[in-house]
Amino acid sequence: MGPLSRRDFALATLSALTTAGCGAAATGTAEIKRGGGERSDGGRSGGGRSGTKGATGAPGARAVTEMRGVWMATVENRDWPSRTGLSAAEQEKELIAHLDRAVRDRLNTVILQVRPTADALWPSPYEPWSQFLTGTQGRDPGWDPLGTAVREAHARGLQLHAWFNPYRIANHTDPGLLTPAHPARVHPDWAVPYGGKLYYNPGLPAVRAFVQRAMLDAVARYPVDAVHFDDYFYPYPEDGAAFADDEAYERYRGAFTSRADWRRDNIDRLVREMAAGIKRVRPGTRFGISPFGVWRNASTDPRGSDTDAGAQTYDDLYADTRTWVRENWIDYIAPQLYWEIGASGADYGTLLDWWAGVAEGSGTRLYIGEALYRAGAAGADGRPEAWQDPAELSRHLTLAARRPQVGGHIFFAAGDVANDPIGAMRRVVADHYTRPASPPR
Repeated sequence: MGPLSRRDFALATLSALTTAGCGAAATGTAEIKRGGGERSDGGRSGGGRSGTKGATGAPGARAVTEMRGVWMATVENRDWPSRTGLSAAEQEKELIAHLDRAVRDRLNTVILQVRPTADALWPSPYEPWSQFLTGTQGRDPGWDPLGTAVREAHARGLQLHAWFNPYRIANHTDPGLLTPAHPARVHPDWAVPYGGKLYYNPGLPAVRAFVQRAMLDAVARYPVDAVHFDDYFYPYPEDGAAFADDEAYERYRGAFTSRADWRRDNIDRLVREMAAGIKRVRPGTRFGISPFGVWRNASTDPRGSDTDAGAQTYDDLYADTRTWVRENWIDYIAPQLYWEIGASGADYGTLLDWWAGVAEGSGTRLYIGEALYRAGAAGADGRPEAWQDPAELSRHLTLAARRPQVGGHIFFAAGDVANDPIGAMRRVVADHYTRPASPPR
């Protein structure tokens, strides 16, 4: 056999890695990030900004390196494709338009959701083609969306981060609606219905090994710049409903006497193992996570933030995001600070300071997730009037520029960048992005 290509070597490494791993003991609105407890859906520590006035792009400022990112959600066709059933050429045209818009706004990173519901936007040997492409799960769309996205993003000087949802299977609870060969139908014991959705059970080692194989396949095939998780680990709790993992807990609890601690350990294992897998499969590819913005309220834990948020990642999602940063298990964290400045219960500035303190000296870069989708959305839905002011989001960046731990911002989401109903994104660009910036590497 002749020398292996980089891709073949990566795939061979992936096969060896995952074989070993197997032996080891929102709807469209639902995908919108949670802020203020509503159910809608870094700098010095890792090399953030360089240059004196680079964050504002003021005349005479030196070149900057900072994250200027945008999420592009595919679940329920939230951002792209605009609807199911478009031709391959139409889908690609829309994708290119989003990339070109990012360049025009002087953004430098696109975070593309490539595994929204235990499916794939690439020809995966593990999971079916996403229904959000053709309208039918498993139907070949006639092109390679992820491969094209990586190529076209890089051609424009953009980084492409591959965004995966590890455990969400479907936005319904009927396995019969999945393709016959779907892993959740082949292994029905892997799936747990909860809150009107279907999830893989994070407490099963076989599940953890499988979802890593499925995600690392994309890393092996394509030169993505980073792997990205968002805020979905164990599902957000539903009042009066229990996540049915009794059997898994009894079988795999080991020495744990607390189910909450055991669940957190399951998520910690996923994070650590995924980080190691990425480094083995494609060295140099980074790993970032964008959690809900509150780790714990100070009333729950003195190490927490001075907030009164309705959800806490440590207690509700079993995601110990603070530890991931402090232990440098991930390359970057992008907490979703989807509140306004001065918000009661969860003030943007308070959380900004808290996360800056957590990232300080950790080696994990800190980027801030920004709620562009809320701009112009006040009024009928009861959202604060602050989001009717086009300058609110720009003020966030001005405030963050005073904290050297903050290495940039990511905006939710691409559809809102395109529509920009009250000009909030245009204001950000005018106030802060007058010059291009290099993406962090």
